[in-house]
Amino acid sequence: MARDRRAKLSMPRVRLIPRLDIKGANLIKGVHLEGLRVLGDPQEFARAYYAAGADELIYVDVVASLYGRNSLHDIIRRTANDIFIPLTVVGGLRSVDDVRSVLRAGADKVGINTAAIKRPELIREVSQAFGAQCMVLSIEAKQVGEGKWEAYTDNGRESSGVDVVEWAARGVEMGAGEVLVTSVDREGTREGYDLELIAAVSAAIGPVPLIASGGMGAASHMIAAFERGADAAAMADILHYNRISLAAIRQAAIAAGRSVRGLPAAA
Repeated sequence: MARDRRAKLSMPRVRLIPRLDIKGANLIKGVHLEGLRVLGDPQEFARAYYAAGADELIYVDVVASLYGRNSLHDIIRRTANDIFIPLTVVGGLRSVDDVRSVLRAGADKVGINTAAIKRPELIREVSQAFGAQCMVLSIEAKQVGEGKWEAYTDNGRESSGVDVVEWAARGVEMGAGEVLVTSVDREGTREGYDLELIAAVSAAIGPVPLIASGGMGAASHMIAAFERGADAAAMADILHYNRISLAAIRQAAIAAGRSVRGLPAAA
C-alpha cells in the first residue's frame, strides 16, 4: 500500500474544489458543522469560483439527513446551466433512484455518507448503476484517540462507532471511486487540515482519489495536505469570506510544483 501512496504523491495534478454548504436556498457556513451563518446566494458564489478557475464544486445539503431527502435539485439545475465543471452533490441520498434524480438535475457525482454507513451495499449499487467515478464516499471524521477517528453521520451529529480508516478502505473495495474526508474537528477553524487523518486514509485507499476537507485557513495548509496524499482540497471559509482569492491559491499550488487546470475561456 505504501507503494500506491508514493505513486499518488508523484502525480503533480491536483484539484481545487470550493465547498458550498446549503440550507434551504442559502449558502451557509459554520464551525465544526454547527453554528450555521447565512452568507448569501450560492449561485453568485459558484459563478465567481468557476470564473476564478475552480476544478469542481461540492454542494452539501446540511439538513438533508434531518428531512430524509436532498433538496438541492433547483440549485443544481441553475448551476449546471452556466457552470461547466463537475458538480458533486452530498446529503440525503438514500437509494439509486435518489442518485438518478440529482444526476438528471445536472450533478456529475454524488457523495453518500449516512445511508452508506446504514446500508453499505448502497455503495456497490450506485457504482454499478452509474460508474465508480460517480460514487464518492463522504466521511465525516472525529478524532477519538491517538491515530484513531470515528465516522459520524447526519452532518456530524451522530456517532456511528465505525472506524474511519477501515471504513474508507471498505468503501473503496465496494466500489467507491473517490473519498471525501471531512475533519469535523478542524472544519471552520482555519487551523489547517488534519494531516495525520489524510495520511492514514490515503494509505488505506491506495490510488483512489482523496479529497481533503475541513480547516483550510492558508494556502500552505493545502500544500501540506497534498504532501500527505490528498489529490484535491475542498475549501469553504477561506473563499467565502475572501480571506484569500482562488487565483492566489491556484498560484500557490503552481509554485509548489502542482499542476492545475487552466481558467475557463470566458474568464
